[in-house]
Amino acid sequence: MPHDCSFLRELSLADDQVSVAPADRDDYATDYGTTAADASAPDAVVYPESSEDVAAVLAAANERGVPVTPYAAGSGTEGHAVPVRGGVTLAMERMDRVLDVRPDDLQVDVQPGVVGDDLNEHVASHDLFFPAFPQSAAFSTVGGMIATDASGRRTVKYGEVREWVRELDVVTADGRTLTLGNRATKTSAGYNLRDLFVGSEGTLGVVTRATLELAVRPAETLGGRAVFPTLDDATAAVTDVRRAGVDVATLELVDALTADIANSYTGAGLPDAPTVFFELHGRALDAERDRLREIFERHDADRVDASADDEEMAELWAARRDVGRALQAYDENRVLQTAGDVTVPLGSYADVVRYIGAVGDEYDLPIPAFGHAGDGNAHYAVLVDPDDPDEVERGHEASADIVREAVRLGGTCTGEHGVGRGKRDYLADELADETLDAMRDVKDLFDPEGILNPGKVFR
Repeated sequence: MPHDCSFLRELSLADDQVSVAPADRDDYATDYGTTAADASAPDAVVYPESSEDVAAVLAAANERGVPVTPYAAGSGTEGHAVPVRGGVTLAMERMDRVLDVRPDDLQVDVQPGVVGDDLNEHVASHDLFFPAFPQSAAFSTVGGMIATDASGRRTVKYGEVREWVRELDVVTADGRTLTLGNRATKTSAGYNLRDLFVGSEGTLGVVTRATLELAVRPAETLGGRAVFPTLDDATAAVTDVRRAGVDVATLELVDALTADIANSYTGAGLPDAPTVFFELHGRALDAERDRLREIFERHDADRVDASADDEEMAELWAARRDVGRALQAYDENRVLQTAGDVTVPLGSYADVVRYIGAVGDEYDLPIPAFGHAGDGNAHYAVLVDPDDPDEVERGHEASADIVREAVRLGGTCTGEHGVGRGKRDYLADELADETLDAMRDVKDLFDPEGILNPGKVFR
């Protein structure tokens, strides 16, 4: 049953900040990971332009029991931003300003709608950058990254987004604005509520401002790729690079199927073989490159290509960079049913990647494996024919098998995409009942009426 959202017109919002037009509502009925069959539109869309706007909407909605779903760029894979019970969508796209850059502090203040690449472009003149952005930084927003505690291909050196968040302004369900954390590099003052909200997927509050730490741009950058005869050779090389202490910024893996899919899209000419992509950041990188090459060749790498030239590096990385788009275009008869992101301890990475291939064979489905090998994050993609019910069911079973194997190996059902709707059922495999109960208690404390992004993380 639709929710009555007429109260929005009683708030101090401009006419163009509220819409109930079907076309506008439909714009927020899906995200990257939601098919048209699972679309669910809100009853109204609000375009806040300030923290005060967000607070007014949440306070009024909370009084009336109307659900509120924050929406950033819609780049999530687990349906985080899609409302499950209608209500109001908070479209954060107009809160897209870089508020302040403090080069001496290595910090920047931003609103949540700032796109990742735009932020890096803004601070580049200060010879700074934000190193923890995910692969989707060209179109995903800071708010969405904080909501899912995103990470990407440089996590092996720079860590996750949460490690670079210093201070947050967060509006809770009842309209209170909390400032969490501070601008200091470290603090031991009280409970760490800032980190509680990072990764909470909009279920505890809505971020309206963030202070992020920045890094100095590396003096030198060198990147490349190495091609291996077998997947075991490639994963063993990754493990040895980490154990040897090579100062890598990036270690990415694609299996032979992923390489073939990427080639069909980009024409990159990558051999249809397991490939490791790498980046080095720092000074005097020749010695680190030579250590990498020696380890790769010890594991029978057929070829190792490396370059410090930006254009050549982009060409070497083309196949890995475009995997997401390549998966969508690979087979006109199949759709991307699941974009998985399990993470395991590094020593088990070879096992989980090998298992993904075995599951694909068992269920007779193309399931390419790729991902951030340097930190144990294995991505996989389940491609199915949506018109074949049996294949759709096999796809769900295949994904469940992969997730449960990752958890069995001491890992997690989601390394960076978050839980959303897609991973809710797997939390019980990973976490004890008492832990889940404690999480629900936290949710009830900050959102007793259950209006904030309902149906995400928990059913």
